[in-house]
Amino acid sequence: MNTPLSKLPNFDPRQVPVVEEARLPPVPREQLTPAALRRRFSAPPSWQPEVRSEPRFAARAPAPAAVLVPLVERPGGLSVLLTERTAHLSTHSGQIAFPGGKVDAQDAGAVDAALREAQEEVDLRRDFVEVIGQLPVYVTGTQFIVTPVVALVREGFLLHPNPHEVAHVFEVPLAFLMDPAHHRRHRFAWEGAVREWFSMPYVQAPAGPAPGRPVERFIWGATAGMLRNFYRFLAA
Repeated sequence: MNTPLSKLPNFDPRQVPVVEEARLPPVPREQLTPAALRRRFSAPPSWQPEVRSEPRFAARAPAPAAVLVPLVERPGGLSVLLTERTAHLSTHSGQIAFPGGKVDAQDAGAVDAALREAQEEVDLRRDFVEVIGQLPVYVTGTQFIVTPVVALVREGFLLHPNPHEVAHVFEVPLAFLMDPAHHRRHRFAWEGAVREWFSMPYVQAPAGPAPGRPVERFIWGATAGMLRNFYRFLAA
């Protein structure tokens, strides 16, 4: 069984070489509005996801999971709400992620699971959320079969992150993430195979009136892969 890269001693995905690629155009801003996204999901184009799965590195049986891709309606445009997982979790610890987790027996399906997990992790209430569609299933190396559920989130919510699961909650402008100028493809040879993944580093300005240092939010792995698929869906 392959070893997860994040478990390697001193492994830092930021230091893995970036593969040069032809520059792709950004999604036009007029396509990144709530009305435009509703139209796109109601009448999707013909397209193919770019990233479907990762090399398997877990012995567990495959398990269905769901994540919420929350697009927050801000005056300056939509932003994507993301979390940084706490360092002690058994899978994907310390990584940037969408709110989400396994589909439980009591869930009505992937949408119900994504909404439940978002409320459990960060206290995002369902009455602020409008589900508008889903992206193709993404299979992680830990054998989670993930359905990304895309939703619009109206302003006015108050978040209370679960300290056991979530270290930080932050937002990234959707326009930033839908511009491939900010996408990096990394390539790394390990255990006789070449592994590739995307990253989308985002430098977050310090919040509040007090001066502080900008913080880099290094989005990579499954989260970046699903965002890359979202780009392909909107750019098709």
